[in-house]
Amino acid sequence: MDLKEAKKRLEVLKKEIEKYRYAYHILNQSLIPDEALDSLKKELYDLEQKFPQLITPDSPTQRVSGKPLKFFKKVVHKLPMTSLNDAFSEEDIRDWYERIKKLISNDKNLDFYCEYKFDGLAISLEYEKGMLKVGSTRGDGKIGEDVTQNLKTIEAIPLRLKEDVSIEVRGEVLLTKEEFKRINKEQIKKGLPVYANPRNVAAGSIRQLDPKITASRKLDFYAYDLIGDFNLKTHEAKHQFLKELGLKVHSGNKKAENLEEIFAFHQKVSKEREKLPFEIDGIVIIINDNQLFEKLGVVGKAPRGAIAYKFSPKATTTIVEDIKVQVGRTGVLTPVAILKPVEVGGVTISRATLHNKEEIKRLDLKIKDTVIILRAGDVIPKIEKVLKNLRTGGEKEFKMPEICPVCGSKVIEDEGGIILRCPNKNCPARQLKHFYHFVSKGAFDIKGVGPKIINRFIDEGLIQEIDELFDLKEGDIAPLERYGEKSSKNIIRAIQSSKNITLNRFIYALGIPHIGEENAILLAEYFQEKNKNKEIKISDLVKIGKSLKEEELSKIKTIGPKIAFSIVNWFKEERNIKFLKKLEAKGVNIIPVISRKGKGKLKGLTFVLTGTLLSMSRDEAKKRIREEGGEVSEIVSKKTDYVVVGENPGSKLKKALELKIKTLNEQEFFKMI
Repeated sequence: MDLKEAKKRLEVLKKEIEKYRYAYHILNQSLIPDEALDSLKKELYDLEQKFPQLITPDSPTQRVSGKPLKFFKKVVHKLPMTSLNDAFSEEDIRDWYERIKKLISNDKNLDFYCEYKFDGLAISLEYEKGMLKVGSTRGDGKIGEDVTQNLKTIEAIPLRLKEDVSIEVRGEVLLTKEEFKRINKEQIKKGLPVYANPRNVAAGSIRQLDPKITASRKLDFYAYDLIGDFNLKTHEAKHQFLKELGLKVHSGNKKAENLEEIFAFHQKVSKEREKLPFEIDGIVIIINDNQLFEKLGVVGKAPRGAIAYKFSPKATTTIVEDIKVQVGRTGVLTPVAILKPVEVGGVTISRATLHNKEEIKRLDLKIKDTVIILRAGDVIPKIEKVLKNLRTGGEKEFKMPEICPVCGSKVIEDEGGIILRCPNKNCPARQLKHFYHFVSKGAFDIKGVGPKIINRFIDEGLIQEIDELFDLKEGDIAPLERYGEKSSKNIIRAIQSSKNITLNRFIYALGIPHIGEENAILLAEYFQEKNKNKEIKISDLVKIGKSLKEEELSKIKTIGPKIAFSIVNWFKEERNIKFLKKLEAKGVNIIPVISRKGKGKLKGLTFVLTGTLLSMSRDEAKKRIREEGGEVSEIVSKKTDYVVVGENPGSKLKKALELKIKTLNEQEFFKMI
């Protein structure tokens, strides 16, 4: 077969394979046996291998191609991918309807389009002249991730549309219940933990760097919206147009003329929910008139003209073991129920915010009460009801404190006495720098936990004190917006694994004034010697810390009187000792440092680095110095032996010259080590 004949055969094969793909995934029809279709695909693949110049991006063989990615590129959405406000009752829907009526002329006849609210991952597909160019995740609504390679593996997503139009399609990637069961069976066979729900598997599959892994998950897809000027007057017409282009839209979606038809549709779908091949968590109601929908606009991240009408939330019972008061970054005091850990909707929940004192009063909640807890809309943990008949008499009343539980300042009332606030701007609970420092790279180095996540945890009432990080459970994090099962597992795993920490990093994490990474290493060696080089525990550290003397510490190279005073003073403060004991109680374990004294060609010498080194990084240079028995300091002083000067040195060079400290260029330093 020559090139011309091969080209003809390829075109015929591609059209035929696409016809069967469309029939199976869009029309739910199987026109030929799977084995026959596999045979056609094999013939196409063999021809393309023989004539690689004929391979095109829309070829069925290109659904899984290329090497695994190192990372996902960012994609800026032309129009933000909005989220929806939630409704949980007919009353909520009526309120939404009345708000809309006030914004439009009263004589305007409103009709709606009702869709299944898929429990999957929202994505965007950009087609250029009918060809799939870019597929991306929702991300934060404005910026997502380019996951085109992975989306190409989903057979329900056409690589080429039936018309050569340029269009952006928005839809949902799903995993069927059957496929979810199959994947979990594979997990069990491999001795791995099972997944909690199909949504998280779908989301995790799309964010795999290797598209072959995504392909193995057999994901599905439904389109529900489009971006582009096609003179379509209704949302219903959009769905029809998407279908004409060869995209999969759900056949169960329905137009509704009034609220009663919406409620009937919601009841119907709710009854069918368990029989569906995929998970849904409600229906979506959209103003059918596209012009009116656009006119209503967007508030925050949600369009006024659409709402998610959720199904009844999942619920269970548990016991309120305690009520703690968290102080947020703005000083607001928030009561949080500490629950006996319980699984709700596939995740373990151990706490639920009570918002304010009025919520506690409304629930008539006491410590040790048995309560019904649910995840409102399958998302946020909420105490729905107190089961008062189960009270034994051992329950305790709870009252909001009159003084801040962190700094002792008298609290003030806001918003008619509903909100209590600590007015002290210097309250430790409002000072986040120590929190950020504690989780940073040189300290506990908790991967994936940075300032933004710390802020979120505090604002949500999940943590107040640093040691409470080690109490968190996956289910406390997973319900938060933009956090799924996989990310919550990773965060908890990172927090727990950080408990084993070297002594120098532990000391650095404590945030003792003037103790940087270098002095923390020296101090760790000092503590280790004081403990006779035995395994050191936090309780040993407390004992040694309380007995420290300034004059003795000042003898350590690079630690002068000012730093020695800071160290001794830190161990004198009772709140710091309590903090250390809390960390020990949470299972933080210290790994001893290995003393370098008496070893290496740089023994007894102290170095300061300034400027950029070309042959190695600053950290690598420090490591080499320590390996040879030397010390590294961040401060130039009379105790400094050498200052290593790289490109663009800072003020340390000036200080070295003033003190007549010997300087080394990079080449001289390299020879020395």
